[in-house]
Amino acid sequence: MSASKTASDADTDSDANPGDSGAHGTGGAHEGQRWWRVMCLTGVDYFSTLGYQPGIAALAAGVLSPIATIVLVIVTLLGALPVYRRVAQESPHGEGSISMLERLLSFWKGKLFVLALLGFAATDFIITITLSAADASAHLVENPHLTGVLGGKQVLITLFLVALLGAVFLKGFSEAIGLAVALVGVYLVLNVVVVVVGVWKIIQAPHVVTDWTDALTTQHGNPILMIGVALVLFPKLALGMSGFETGVAVMPHIKGDPTDTAADPAGRIRGTRKLLTTAAVIMSAFLIATSFITTLLIPAKEFENGGEANGRALAFLAHEYLGGAFGSVYDLSTIVILWFAGASAMAGMLNLMPRYLPRYGMAPHWARAVRPMVIVLTLISFLITWLFDADVDAQGGAYATGVLVLMSSAAIAVTIAAYKKRQRGWTIAFGIISAVFLYTTVLNCMERPDGLKIGACFIAGIILVSLLSRLRRAFELRVTNVVLDDTAERFIRDYAHRPLRLIANEPSNRDNAEYRDKIRQIRADNDIPGEDDLVFVEVTVRDASDFESELTVRGEVLHGRYRVLTLESSSIPNAIAALALTVRDRTGQRPHLYFEWTEGNPFAQFLRFFLFGQGEVAPVTREVLREAEPDRTKRPRVHVG
Repeated sequence: MSASKTASDADTDSDANPGDSGAHGTGGAHEGQRWWRVMCLTGVDYFSTLGYQPGIAALAAGVLSPIATIVLVIVTLLGALPVYRRVAQESPHGEGSISMLERLLSFWKGKLFVLALLGFAATDFIITITLSAADASAHLVENPHLTGVLGGKQVLITLFLVALLGAVFLKGFSEAIGLAVALVGVYLVLNVVVVVVGVWKIIQAPHVVTDWTDALTTQHGNPILMIGVALVLFPKLALGMSGFETGVAVMPHIKGDPTDTAADPAGRIRGTRKLLTTAAVIMSAFLIATSFITTLLIPAKEFENGGEANGRALAFLAHEYLGGAFGSVYDLSTIVILWFAGASAMAGMLNLMPRYLPRYGMAPHWARAVRPMVIVLTLISFLITWLFDADVDAQGGAYATGVLVLMSSAAIAVTIAAYKKRQRGWTIAFGIISAVFLYTTVLNCMERPDGLKIGACFIAGIILVSLLSRLRRAFELRVTNVVLDDTAERFIRDYAHRPLRLIANEPSNRDNAEYRDKIRQIRADNDIPGEDDLVFVEVTVRDASDFESELTVRGEVLHGRYRVLTLESSSIPNAIAALALTVRDRTGQRPHLYFEWTEGNPFAQFLRFFLFGQGEVAPVTREVLREAEPDRTKRPRVHVG
């Protein structure tokens, strides 16, 4: 369904960051589970869509549902499957296609693109929770034994199921692969029984096939026209392709080979490819079979709002042909696996957002904790449930939008990756697949804009909150680590018994005159004695859109006399402040920092710092130091001339 969408990736027993759940393990053979068991983690999400997919397909495509479903299966097996097999290879630790695009696109354009994808991922996750809960409540309300008691209360039941899901996560949720295996196994067996019985009923009543083919001919004419209409309609059935991102996300749980390493987990990749292929083949077979039997055996009016098959087509057949006892067991199995799919989606959000936003500096501190995030996500799910009136059909478009946008981004990511590796054949193939997914996405958004609207709201909300958070945290010391080479270490050791004086210099020609004139100016402006040594600090800004980064410091002696420390960081003020604090901690001396005022509008200079890591360096460096070290007597001293 979506990137990083497994409950096992989130440890919700505490307020620890759920994004740090071992996605970067070594991948040794002693870790993880067999691929077919891990497939069931995907299955609670992927296979549970059988609870509502046949009904939505029949409502969207009518008598063309089986043909449109076949088109969907072709796109799944020849499009989505090759794409995600490549994603598994390119992202072997479960980060998914969003991480691929993050690596392929740098600077702010990459960050904003990832934030937009996170908005659609949030759409996918939230609608998974609300749609699954709505369909679970539909199975309760429409159960013949409970209709009289629960009739007309679907919204309340859906809200209760969402609240129950949130309560479980607030208390602590840790799903077991064994439970997923049991749920998926029982559910698939029950569906096999329903499909077999449905096919047998069609064999016993061959006139339903004749009636169906007559309806096809009457409504759509010749076969070529039918296929053309099916091509237009199949985007409405896109829910049937919802399990691929999840399949990649569960990679860290798959047992690899004894020779697997973190850099080359070949066994894990191979297992993931088996998982993806097997899940796609199983789901494709079920999609074709269920669309066929539901279209032929259920009257069209039963799929509409208020109909007994609306949102529960297979459950309708289970009750109709296998009796109330079996039908109730099927309903219970469907309700449980749908609820479990919602749990998977909730955990996916808890895993996905902390993985990206804090690294971008675009998350409030409470977003790192599980319980506040659970409350926020639950309240949003309440709102979506209320807006859609717990209607499964109405939420299908929004759900499909989230799925299709993420699949399109995955196709684009592997196309770019193949192009950069000069794999011409794969580039063309993946480019064609990307075009198909983009066509499907655009068509779905035009036909059902609800998903685009919800996605746009999530994107706007994420970007607004993210930028405000980054703005508020602009003066944080955000260097994760300081690494000094041997020469830089020696420079610092030389000042263990006297203050180190550091001159911030923006390098130009780096010739003897540049450094000589700079020293003269700094000494004159600050009355520095001639016998005191000065060390230059020069910062190279890499990707200024990174919020946190490691600081690499190298020492060199230029023109035989000038000591220079060169730094690489995402922000000049942060780099200089981090270096000064490192010098203080290693020498026990408060270093002195010397700057020149920057010419220009102060607001424009702040924007330069915020966006490009430069701007008015002196006051920003002082502010970073002030926040990092509240004690003035221990704070490095800043001089501006």
